[in-house]
This record gives sequence, structure tokens and C-alpha cells, in this order.
Amino acid sequence: MTLNERIAPLLYLLAGLLGFAGVALAAAAAHGGGDAHLVASASAMCLAHAPALLALAIGAEKLRTAWLAGTLIGIGTLLFAGDLVVLRYAGSGLFPMAAPTGGFAMMFGWLAVAVGAFVRPRRSLT
Repeated sequence: MTLNERIAPLLYLLAGLLGFAGVALAAAAAHGGGDAHLVASASAMCLAHAPALLALAIGAEKLRTAWLAGTLIGIGTLLFAGDLVVLRYAGSGLFPMAAPTGGFAMMFGWLAVAVGAFVRPRRSLT
């Protein structure tokens, strides 16, 4: 079993949870006052990356870097969106530089997708 096959269920789980969170956060932003732009940004990141994680899980056998890309995008989205939501509702973020760290993780995840274009999938021996 390849690393991509092992991580695919986690990518499906993250895709579903981030999609759910994105819709819920969009509703909270639409009906909330104050710093609703923070929640709206968190929603946008969740809704943008949930389908990407779903695609990485579905296409994991064709993209050798899917496990790395999915891990970086998933953790990055959780950090970025989580920091914005906690900042909005608790008044302080998760930890210093959490959102930028998440943002860089997401960007490197997308670079891992691009690198996957140059790394050929292994051929099965059967």
C-alpha cells in the first residue's frame, strides 16, 4: 500500500469537514457583525481547498505527490482558517504567526501539486 493510498481516507475526511465548515462560516459571516470579514476569509479558504483535497484523494494514484500536497494544504487550511475564526470569536489567534504559517503551507501544497507533474507514478508490477 502506497503512502497516497494510506492518506486518501484522511483527505476525504478533511475535504468533507472543510466543506461543511466553509458553508457554516459563510453563514456566520453573512449574519455576524463586527469582524465578519475574518470569518468570511476563513470560509473562502475552506471552500477553495475542500474540493482540491477531494481531487487529490480521487487522483492519488496518478499524482505521486498527492500525499504531500494534501497534507500541506489540509494542515495549512486548518491553521489559516482556524486562526482567523479564533481571532474573531476569542479575540486572539491560535498562536503567533499561525495564519501566515498556514498560508505558506497551503502555497507549498500547491507547489507539491505542480512538482507532481514532473514525477512519474510508479508502474505496478502486475
